[in-house]
Formats: sequence, structure tokens, C-alpha cells
Amino acid sequence: MLYGTDPSHKQRFHCLQCHRTFIWKAKYNSIAQYQHWFELWITESCSVRRLRKLSGYSACKIHGIKNYWLGQIPKEDIDYSKVRYVIYDATYFHKDGCLLNLMNATNQKIIAHTYVQNESFEESYDWFINLKHQGLNPMFLTTDGERSIIRALKLVWPGARLQRCLFHLKREGMRWLRTYPKTEAGKELRTILATLCKIKTLQERDIFIQMYTDWVRKYREFVLSLPRTTIALKDLKRTMVLINNALPDMFHYLTDSNVPSTTNSLESFHSRLKSDYQRHRGLTKEHRIQYIRWYCYYHK
Repeated sequence: MLYGTDPSHKQRFHCLQCHRTFIWKAKYNSIAQYQHWFELWITESCSVRRLRKLSGYSACKIHGIKNYWLGQIPKEDIDYSKVRYVIYDATYFHKDGCLLNLMNATNQKIIAHTYVQNESFEESYDWFINLKHQGLNPMFLTTDGERSIIRALKLVWPGARLQRCLFHLKREGMRWLRTYPKTEAGKELRTILATLCKIKTLQERDIFIQMYTDWVRKYREFVLSLPRTTIALKDLKRTMVLINNALPDMFHYLTDSNVPSTTNSLESFHSRLKSDYQRHRGLTKEHRIQYIRWYCYYHK
């Protein structure tokens, strides 16, 4: 009888003439079990020593299993036509590669990923076009403020609505205004920005917009009168441009609960990925890329 995928499960045959029992091990059972140990190495960050104890294999055997599957490409089969809400984010590994990632906002599963040289318009545009040809046509895309990526997204999916990540907006604005602004304008704008991620209703949205509008009316002439070489001018103008450009795409999540207001769920996934990867540091660049592919594959 055949059981599951554990190599200890075998098919047993009994000869009616000689009354002997023969055992036949299915080859695909062993392959599936080898992949099981590889999956534990990827998803649970199990060390070779730990896998030796769990499997009973030698260290040489475990390394062979690991290297074999790192040489394979995951077979991914996703119905992109059902994905309507998407989160985009990217993260760098060392200085020679960047992971571009798309997550289904509905179930927080990775739907697509690619490892490229850097986060640029050319790299992302080609990738997005390929995904569009495979059927990906989202309604909403939550992303950070990377201009090249936003340009590529708008070109590939002109009908999709963009939701700017509120956390990125707040963090970027706070960074430009600095912890202790030198002007009253900077202090007041920092106070307004501090409320951004707390907005949960349309009324709170309207209050935020009104506060910012009042601030612009109050300090616009002051900002323009600052000498061009002053740091305060650069800080305030950068923050004003940031908010003005993002304002039309900041609050879609208030009218559609399926739209995430931040990219935090995907950033959290990237943090776990990097933490797990550090436990296997020392991989070659090729194996590192394969590790990342398999990690994303097992989290789909």
C-alpha cells in the first residue's frame, strides 16, 4: 500500500505462489521527501546539523539535497486574473542586487518577484509588462514614493488606482523636517504629519487636508522669502512637494476597505526574509538568488 510522500512509506506486494512479501520504494517519494528537508532549510532556517538529526542523513547528503534544489527553478502557477489589490515594494541585498516584490493584499501572499540589479524604471517596466501579458490587471496598487516605479506602474496599468504608503510619506516628511525644526513653520508641519497614519475616517481625512491647507496659506509667503541657501527652505519645500504630489492618492483606503494604506505587510515579509537569509550567509550570488526565489515561492 502506498502512503503519502515519506520515503519510509512503501508499496508492499505479496506473491501468492511463494508467499513472499516484496517492498518497492517509489522514486518520487524520495524526491518529495528530499524537497521536504530543503523546504525546512528555507522556511524554518534549519541548519544542516538540525536537518541531520531530523532526517538521519549525513551532512554530505543534506548538502547534496540543498544544492540540488538550489539548482532548480520553482514552477509557479498563479491565476493573476483574480488578483485585484496589490502591494509593491523592493529591498536590496548587499550592493549587487535588488528584490522587486508584488503581494496580493487580500491574503498577503507573494504573487510575483524578480531579482534585478537595481530598482529602476527599465527593470521594473519590463517586469510589469511581462506580468500584464500573464493576466495581471490590478484595480489598486499600494506603493511607496519611488518616482521611477510610479511612472512604470502608470504606463503599464493606466486604469489602476495608486495608493501611496502613508508610513513612507510620514517617515520621509519627518526626516526632511528633522527631529527639532528650527522654524515655527517646520514645527507645525511636523505636528500635522504626525497625525497621518492615524486617519481612519473621511472626517479625519478632511481635518488633515484642512490643517495642511491652512498651514500653506499661513506660511507660503514665509517659505518663499527664505534665502535659497538655507536648510530650512530646502526642508520645507521638499516636504510641501511631497505632500502636494501624494495628496490625490493618499486616502483611497477610506472608501475601499480592501486597499491597504501602507506597504507594511510586504516590508515585514522582507524583514523576515533577510533575517532568515542571514542564518545561511555565505551562499554564492547564484545560490542567494535561488534562495530568495524559493523563499518567495514557499510563501505564495
